[in-house]
Amino acid sequence: MSTAVVIGSAILGVPVGIATDVVVTRVPQRLPVFGADSRGALRPRRAGLLAVTCAVLFAGVAARLADSWALPAYLVLTAGLVALALIDLEHYLLPNRIVYPLAVTMLALLVLGAVGDGDGDALVRAILGGVAGFVVLGMLHVVSPRSMGFGDVKLAFVLGLALGWLGWGELVLGLFLGFLYGAVVGVTLMALRLRGRKDHVPFGPFLAAGTLTTVLWGDALLRWYS
Repeated sequence: MSTAVVIGSAILGVPVGIATDVVVTRVPQRLPVFGADSRGALRPRRAGLLAVTCAVLFAGVAARLADSWALPAYLVLTAGLVALALIDLEHYLLPNRIVYPLAVTMLALLVLGAVGDGDGDALVRAILGGVAGFVVLGMLHVVSPRSMGFGDVKLAFVLGLALGWLGWGELVLGLFLGFLYGAVVGVTLMALRLRGRKDHVPFGPFLAAGTLTTVLWGDALLRWYS
């Protein structure tokens, strides 16, 4: 059964990745995602890369959560994070048109997951994790708005939901990895003189990478650390 779920998720990732290409193009332009002219927004090379990327990520997430009713929530999360990461890289923007529906959808699917798995504790932990992520990054935004945008704060609620469901250790690990990736890339760019200290580097992709790393390999990393 788990193998079938992994294969099915990988296949599902192909059309989702292609659709993500249209989302990445049209949402920053404030255009309807599936308007009459949406086919013209498709970039074949990027669409192909996104199809492969989503297929691989969906398979990995399914392998991690194939036995849980929360799997649909994490597949939605994965697609959303891929789209948000690309948009943030290109436009320095985490659109509310994606973040808000992603938060609502994640919460609804995790409620269904809690019912299906009979695990109310995970749902409570997820909600508390979302609040914790929002508060922590919100404090950083207040201290340094230039380095931590409010879009990142809103995204942190979604990430906290996903990481909190998995466990408190995963919540800390996911956020830590986001900051670690950001620091490493930032220092590297400055060392190569591709960015200066005052140049803005979008943080959303690093938060997304830290979260997906934890979803896929958080158990192994936490066991290794302990």
